[in-house]
Amino acid sequence: MSDSLTCVPTPSLAALPIRRLTPRDLTACADLSEDRGWPREEHKWQFLLTAGRGYGIDDPDGGLVSACVVTEYGPRERPELGAIGMVLVAERHARRGIGRRFMRHIVDSMGTTPLTLHATPNGRPLYEELGFKVTGRAEMLRGHFTPGASVPSIATRAATAEDLSTIVRLDEEVFGADRTHIITRLPAFADQLRVAEENGRIIGYTGAWPNMDTHVVGPLIARDTETAKALIASLAAHTDRPLRTDIDVRHEELLAWAKEHGLASVAFNSVMTYGISELPGDWTRRFAPLTVAAG
Repeated sequence: MSDSLTCVPTPSLAALPIRRLTPRDLTACADLSEDRGWPREEHKWQFLLTAGRGYGIDDPDGGLVSACVVTEYGPRERPELGAIGMVLVAERHARRGIGRRFMRHIVDSMGTTPLTLHATPNGRPLYEELGFKVTGRAEMLRGHFTPGASVPSIATRAATAEDLSTIVRLDEEVFGADRTHIITRLPAFADQLRVAEENGRIIGYTGAWPNMDTHVVGPLIARDTETAKALIASLAAHTDRPLRTDIDVRHEELLAWAKEHGLASVAFNSVMTYGISELPGDWTRRFAPLTVAAG
């Protein structure tokens, strides 16, 4: 009888199953973010894993090989749009085709549902290979907001529970799909939720939610640029943290104004779509997403 040990081969990564993630996978998702040099962003992961559908591949050695979250909008039985975000592959398994196989599975699992995502320059080639098209760009800004001498003329205030149904209706009109399951979670997710009013009518709303040491401004829905400015200024007046946001580059006036008030450009992402030529809704009133991971 041989004294040698029998070697058990490690399962091929290509054969590992893709499973649904749950909020119980929060720590593993945050660990994966950290592995790739991202912030852990546990608050955001918790939100996305609850409001959306997470997918992942378990590593036989522990943790996750890869993960992503899909957030669907519109009727549950027939979603009108799916936003893909937080697409990550562990550094130790990178550049081995896992991301391509993983994303192909996600796209196939969504069937005929149109898809969107925000792609970094590094991720864009893979998404283009899968059939995604660049349909826009967003500029990430970050910094301490410095108020100017002029005070915004548009009235803003903290949102109340009574405002929620109006906010949901306004959001669907501008976003182009029902986001009730997202909007109704904002009071618990965000540190601030504020509205802009004119003659007693809500003409815009925004939130500021905590992400590591910053407050992320989003969603930002407003009748026009002046309303968007007033909403950002009102959020800044109620926090000591730096602000971070991702603004559609077509809103040139708002971007210039934000930079004049202390926010600096950090990066550009490509807005990509699959199955549709452009995002639904009214981009002229949609200034910033809740998060690039969820649209």
